[in-house]
Amino acid sequence: MNQYLAKYHEEIQRIQKNVMEQEIGKIEEVGGLFAKTVQEGGAIFVFGASHAGIIAEEMFYRTGGLAVINPLFSPTLMLNTRPATLTSQMERLLGFGATLLDTSPAKKGDVLLLHSVSGRNAVSIDMAIRAKELGMHVVAITNLTYSKQVTSRHPSGKNLYQLADIVIDNHGDFEDSSVKLDNIAQGIGPTSSVVGCMIANLIVIATAAGLVELGMAPPIFHSANVDGGDSYNAKLFEQYKDRIHYM
Repeated sequence: MNQYLAKYHEEIQRIQKNVMEQEIGKIEEVGGLFAKTVQEGGAIFVFGASHAGIIAEEMFYRTGGLAVINPLFSPTLMLNTRPATLTSQMERLLGFGATLLDTSPAKKGDVLLLHSVSGRNAVSIDMAIRAKELGMHVVAITNLTYSKQVTSRHPSGKNLYQLADIVIDNHGDFEDSSVKLDNIAQGIGPTSSVVGCMIANLIVIATAAGLVELGMAPPIFHSANVDGGDSYNAKLFEQYKDRIHYM
């Protein structure tokens, strides 16, 4: 096997091990918070810009996922927009994050999960600040090694990890690059999507387990491609229609 391919695989395993050893307590805490929010009739929202938005896509409307997780999307922050560089401009636009949250059904007592690797751009910081003003709980998945080495692009001077109630570190390398080629300065091999999706699904599992402990059947989707899946999911949509906001 090419040495660089093996190195990337080793780095992913190392980072996943660090997450399981050092972040699992916070992941379980978030699962408990999600479960309590669902029990009390609240809603859960998730946001990320550009590649960080992959985590939002991972967490909603999927087999084995929680029916009550709502993504906050904007076409200008997703990579199918053209030019793709527009996403970089929009995530730096002051006030945009607050506007996105204000135009959603989010309210006091709900939870907002924000995924930002660098944690420095205005869109996530503005959204976190606005969420706290609304009385929401704010959870962040970020790269502390990265974020603590870059300055904020927000007038507050703060990065995302300084604003969240609970911070989960994805334990990635600086600039989210895990492999260095010989004689090449720029690293390759991002890890944030792989590890971020793992963290996201650990949160979902912890939430489902928390709901069971609270005496509730977790609202988990069946596959639409198995017999009976559509009818089962339709019942979930009806039961939780007051907190499912993507239909």
